[in-house]
Amino acid sequence: MNLALFDLDNTLLDGDSDHLWAQFLIGKGCLDAETHRASNDRFYQQYRDGVLDIHEFLRFQLAPLARERRATLDQWHAEFMQSEILPRRREAGMRAIAAHREAGALVALVTATNTFVTAPIARAFGIPHLIATIAEQDDAGNFTGQVLGTPAFQEGKIVRVEQWLQAQALHWGAFAQTWFYSDSRNDLPLLAKVSHPVAVTPDEALAAHARSVGWDVQMW
Repeated sequence: MNLALFDLDNTLLDGDSDHLWAQFLIGKGCLDAETHRASNDRFYQQYRDGVLDIHEFLRFQLAPLARERRATLDQWHAEFMQSEILPRRREAGMRAIAAHREAGALVALVTATNTFVTAPIARAFGIPHLIATIAEQDDAGNFTGQVLGTPAFQEGKIVRVEQWLQAQALHWGAFAQTWFYSDSRNDLPLLAKVSHPVAVTPDEALAAHARSVGWDVQMW
């Protein structure tokens, strides 16, 4: 059996779902445009530069979830999927997912973006397993604004993938071949872990590293 892991933002998606979600809420008037847009853009640039403090960012990004009832959030997310996510699917990525699934691989989405934003995306993209930063919920299903466990970011992606594999009585050695597709320098740890790292429409730092070590580079 083989393992195929996919990053989401700027890999399968032509855009960043975290950033897009905050912009969507600003557009609905749910967040203050002036202050929130500036912070959203600042965090996104820090992510692109590889210097993001993930815990500071998650306090910012998860706080709006805790202020709304889950039913309202789910309704907004359905609108978000139609207007912001589905039009940004990269068809080359959809073909890669389908090819791995048809070949019998275990396929998972591995993303730093939180579970509320990404679970519907994984389903829509035909990915059966999701490894994402977990947005904590209370007993009623409402969000607390806190993170549960290790964020799936940088080295944390390896931690979370290994926890997921262990829960299924699996480990890295159980697979003949392993793939990870990503655009970002932030994913260098997990890219270096798999047998087939693929730099997808990579940022400048990842592109340079991929060329230097001979990794596959694909433009989606």
